[in-house]
Amino acid sequence: MYYLIKNLHVTCVVLSAAGFLLRGTWMLTGNALLQHRLTRLLPHLVDSTLLLSAITLAVMIGQYPFSAGWVTAKVIGLLAYILLGTLALKRGRTRGVRLAAFAGAILVYAWIVSVALSKNVAGYLA
Repeated sequence: MYYLIKNLHVTCVVLSAAGFLLRGTWMLTGNALLQHRLTRLLPHLVDSTLLLSAITLAVMIGQYPFSAGWVTAKVIGLLAYILLGTLALKRGRTRGVRLAAFAGAILVYAWIVSVALSKNVAGYLA
């Protein structure tokens, strides 16, 4: 069961990143598909599944935020990613702010993945 949940989690990680990159590209190019109903709905489904599978895995392996440093780092990174992603796709007032937030979100996302792979709080910064 663990490997099934882990594979679901990793699949959602890839789908979430691909969706964010696509939506970010559409934001930068002014593509109307960014406002499509499916474009607004699918990320919530994927990210909810991603979060649920993450919580399930944490319970299964007994690694929780504030008891396992690398899990705490991922949660803090997730909050930064959400904030930057919101600025990039919705709340950024200028194209420059949106572009900077988009780049920052991608860097944070890559760091979160590196923390998950290395189980090291510094991730690729180590």
